[in-house]
Amino acid sequence: MYRFHDGDVEVFLVHPGGPFWAKKDLGAWSIPKGEFEPDEDPLAAATREFQEETGCVATGPFRPLTPVKQGGGKIVTAWAVEGDCDPATIKSNMFSIEWPPHSGKQREFPEVDRAAWLSIEEAKPRILKGQLPLIEELRRFLRSSKRKLV
Repeated sequence: MYRFHDGDVEVFLVHPGGPFWAKKDLGAWSIPKGEFEPDEDPLAAATREFQEETGCVATGPFRPLTPVKQGGGKIVTAWAVEGDCDPATIKSNMFSIEWPPHSGKQREFPEVDRAAWLSIEEAKPRILKGQLPLIEELRRFLRSSKRKLV
């Protein structure tokens, strides 16, 4: 999701929840995303996952972006959509893991622990390295469509 704010474009990024990511900032943020089944429509899955991870609803029009491959090999299929979402009100679904490791205790954590609107320059050092091409492609698209970018 992106928006225009004070003459600049901002992207909506989320920070993953859970103990592994708790003290990480640079290179840890992500677009809201999730996995989809082979027989599932990728755009329908993307809008569902966006809502599950943020509590916000994304409505089109959606512009497909070129899929990217993250460091671990995961392929991310994404769309750009102009919209707005209040980071202060995000509500994320939860996941369970054994924590602390080897303790036999299961704990629940939110998939997303916070969200923010960031300028592209602020987002570049924070987003997962493998997702950076998505932001760059969005910037190129907005420039070519003659939207004013500072």
